[in-house]
Amino acid sequence: MKTLPEIHEYWKVHCTCELKATATQAVPGDGNPHAEVVFIGEAPGKNEDLEGRPFVGAAGKFLAEMLASINMQREDIYITNMVKYRPPNNRDPLPEEKEACKEWLHEELVAIKPKLIVFLGRIAMSNFFPDEKISVVHGKLLKKNIAGMPTNYFLPLYHPAAALYNGGLREELLSDFKKIPLALKKIKE
Repeated sequence: MKTLPEIHEYWKVHCTCELKATATQAVPGDGNPHAEVVFIGEAPGKNEDLEGRPFVGAAGKFLAEMLASINMQREDIYITNMVKYRPPNNRDPLPEEKEACKEWLHEELVAIKPKLIVFLGRIAMSNFFPDEKISVVHGKLLKKNIAGMPTNYFLPLYHPAAALYNGGLREELLSDFKKIPLALKKIKE
């Protein structure tokens, strides 16, 4: 079983994502290697590309605020993205870019073995639940057996960046976020 640092070092070299050519650096996941909760976003933004860590910009600050609202810190969770390199101009990742980074994400999840995976936004969710709409299932605990996945429990949420641009989503996201401890309790029962 490879450790997270070994996984990241391997995939920084072997990932075939074409975004490598335009990104400053890879942005692997970050956080507690034994986390019960893993958050998955879509792709690094400008600040993440510069620092090499996920969710360090404005959306990351809002995420930290939301974590504090449920008595958690970034050190308690693990956070990563579907795609490990910044798409130009923060555009949505293309299917082939998600496919190129898929195995890297899968190895992260297998190494951590979370009880719950929280999707931050529709792009992360759609990779696992292609037929669902975020506007319908946000804040609802979904259960699905996915081959090779270390958990069957998933919680889709709006992306923190969306709430920064749409004030109406902010309260909804804060409310949905409070469901994380309840979901963990339900999973453990």
